[in-house]
Amino acid sequence: MKRNLLTLIIGAVLILVFALLLFTFQVRISEVAVVTTFGNPTRPLDQPGLYGKLPWPIQKVYKFDKRIQTFEDKLTEDLTADGNTLNTTVYIGWRITDPKVFFPKFAGGSVTEAEKTLEGILRSAKSGVVGRHPLSDFVNVDERKLKFDDIEKEIKTLVQSQLQANNYGIQVEILGIKKLGLPESVTQAVFDQMTQERQRLVSKAQNEGEAEAQTIRSAADRKAAEMLASAEGEATRIRGQGEAAALESLRTFERNPELANFLLGLTALEQSLKDRSTLILDQRTPPFNLLQGFATNRPATK
Repeated sequence: MKRNLLTLIIGAVLILVFALLLFTFQVRISEVAVVTTFGNPTRPLDQPGLYGKLPWPIQKVYKFDKRIQTFEDKLTEDLTADGNTLNTTVYIGWRITDPKVFFPKFAGGSVTEAEKTLEGILRSAKSGVVGRHPLSDFVNVDERKLKFDDIEKEIKTLVQSQLQANNYGIQVEILGIKKLGLPESVTQAVFDQMTQERQRLVSKAQNEGEAEAQTIRSAADRKAAEMLASAEGEATRIRGQGEAAALESLRTFERNPELANFLLGLTALEQSLKDRSTLILDQRTPPFNLLQGFATNRPATK
């Protein structure tokens, strides 16, 4: 009797578990789901939880990862606005926003098919945006002239508008340029252009330096000329004063020649006796004749 009761309990539990598996399903926090009825999507689910359903083949549940999924397109060549060939690779991050729309658009909700469609839309948008910008917006010695952010926003806007216009049930969250290159035939021309730009900047700096140096030299020359002119003026003034004094002395000497000769003799005698020396001289020779009166009139020592 006890064995039969245990068998009944186990059987009831198994039936309950089987019924739960047939009539319920769980959507995780990282998933979105769509319930189909006889193959047609009838109920999208974007919130986590436990849900009920009718058993297959009436209803079937398809689950998709709602987190951001990433991929990058192949390296492609596009022409810039100024006719240069540019190689680019763009990465993109997208996610499913409407599983009910996404499911029939891509063969039962195939992520691979969705990425193929995205790659085609991305290639077209990238080619159009690159064609509106010159090469200097991508490659430039002055980083302030680069426009990567604007270009990435333009590509993202074009891709998103195409997705919304065709109602794919997906949305682009991230887009950016991953690789940027130039064909070998263009690389040398770009390097030459960059070299010329650098040389232009160097020449500009040299010209500005030479102009500043010339300004400094001109200021120094002007200051030196002013100082020389001032010094020459002062020298002229001093010479004038000296010549005026000499002229006055000359007039005095012309009126009294004997005084002039006497003063000249004193000056010569003073120059001769300036240092200690022993002189052997003829007192009659000028200017030493002045000492004759000094020797005659000198009082005798006791």
